[in-house]
Amino acid sequence: MKNSIIFNLLFVVSLNFSCAQNTDNKVTTPKESVFTAELFVDEVQIPWGFTFFPDNSILITEKEGKLIHFNNGKKTIIGNLPEVYNRGQGGLLDVALHPKYKENGWIYLTYASVEGEEKGGHTALMRAKLKNNSLTEKQVLYKAAPNTTKGQHFGSRIAFDNDGYLYFSIGERGDREINPQDIKRDGGKIYRLHDDGRIPKDNPFISEKGAKTAIYSYGHRNPQGLIKHPDTGEIWDNEHGPRGGDEINIIKKGANYGWPLVTYGINYGGTPITDKTEMSGMEQPIHYWVPSIAPSGMEFVTSDKYKNWKGSLLVGSLAFQYLERLVMDGNKVIAREKLMDGLGRVRAVKQGPDGFIYVAVEGKGIYKLIPKK
Repeated sequence: MKNSIIFNLLFVVSLNFSCAQNTDNKVTTPKESVFTAELFVDEVQIPWGFTFFPDNSILITEKEGKLIHFNNGKKTIIGNLPEVYNRGQGGLLDVALHPKYKENGWIYLTYASVEGEEKGGHTALMRAKLKNNSLTEKQVLYKAAPNTTKGQHFGSRIAFDNDGYLYFSIGERGDREINPQDIKRDGGKIYRLHDDGRIPKDNPFISEKGAKTAIYSYGHRNPQGLIKHPDTGEIWDNEHGPRGGDEINIIKKGANYGWPLVTYGINYGGTPITDKTEMSGMEQPIHYWVPSIAPSGMEFVTSDKYKNWKGSLLVGSLAFQYLERLVMDGNKVIAREKLMDGLGRVRAVKQGPDGFIYVAVEGKGIYKLIPKK
């Protein structure tokens, strides 16, 4: 028992030292803000995801199972939604438009679904069209299985790459010893599909007997950020670690991101998960946080509207209730800045078609960041 306690203490100390080498750029608060946060959409309790229509109106998911269209100051509740399993971290999750939305009208949603024989729910991906404030032509493109009544780690974000492939994330549903390292099971994965749900013929596990052939990468914990890099076209994710070890990863075909065999985090009770932070054949994050910020939502800034922000990566913090700006030099984080400190749990962040940054905050709604002159 004594030796076990000593090992745990040494592991935590060495882990914190190791993490300090990667996070020597401590988060700072700017002396002077370059923007004013203006509440743009009010009274949305958990605005889990949102996206912009071509006319600048906004489609917002409310976790409990509401889809809201915000246009010219008016909120309209969209009808004919799928049944949502609203438990723990599950509910109505992300929303995205097809890159050619003007031509085909497809809207994509991820949500915790009850569909299946088992009790509980699991993450699903659906596409539909919007007509007369109601979803039509609904098609479930993917439904993870098996259902479970656990409330943890549903994921889930949606992104499209430059070739029109659709990516979405599903967390490991709290079953870390079973799901993330097994390509024959859903959970703890990033998936890739054609826009109509077909499996791409060059997916990495297409020929693997018994594999979930929609899988593109595995060994993830709970990815709640997923975006396309505006210059390289690569898909980036952020994901929740346990106590410490939140990550930013560049998603590669067939790659293993290590959870739970390698991690920069520890159990919530303070005990080690593993003594390894890296292993041969497993990808390293380009950045990790200790302590955990609980990242949710991310966006690259391509707009010139904010002084010195172009090229930065914005990430929401649920745990510490702020928006983090990561200053990037290629794939390396060289500085961190804390914005909107204490305003609330930042769930999602987007750059609108107008070039302004919009930030979804739980219990408040969506803020628009107005640059100061």
